[in-house]
Amino acid sequence: MRVLVVEDDKKIASFVVKGLKQSGFAADHAADGEEGLFMASSVNYDAAIVDLMLPKLDGMEVCRRLRA
Repeated sequence: MRVLVVEDDKKIASFVVKGLKQSGFAADHAADGEEGLFMASSVNYDAAIVDLMLPKLDGMEVCRRLRA
């Protein structure tokens, strides 16, 4: 299972990605909403963990655009 983590706080992102990988998931990280949207549009992910308050594009807008 491939998971995208969209989180601007480096420590939190590192913790989440590391935990996912230790649990057997393939995990990628995006540091802002625009990067997350680009990555989610480029790669087939099974799930995404998206922070709501992100730079450039907030998490709700990322989710809206992905669903459209």
